[in-house]
Amino acid sequence: MVIKSSTALRSDYNSISALAHETDEPIFITKNGEGDLVVMSTDAYVGMTRALNVRAKILEAEAERLTGAPTYSTDDIRSALKRKYDHARA
Repeated sequence: MVIKSSTALRSDYNSISALAHETDEPIFITKNGEGDLVVMSTDAYVGMTRALNVRAKILEAEAERLTGAPTYSTDDIRSALKRKYDHARA
């Protein structure tokens, strides 16, 4: 975990930006010794939000499965897609 002061952010933005890009980790910014902000590169942010969205979809699917929603195997899906595309070609 990288921690920098708000003073460092104001006075040396370029090195903090470089650090964020090099490490792909969030940088915690403090103000008067207390946590204030988290700074990260846009690539790290996009990657984090994608991972969280995938995780949310997996959790939603698992919750549906646990409540009795129908489930399908890979073979079931392949067969359904094959039927669909064979029908579309005909």
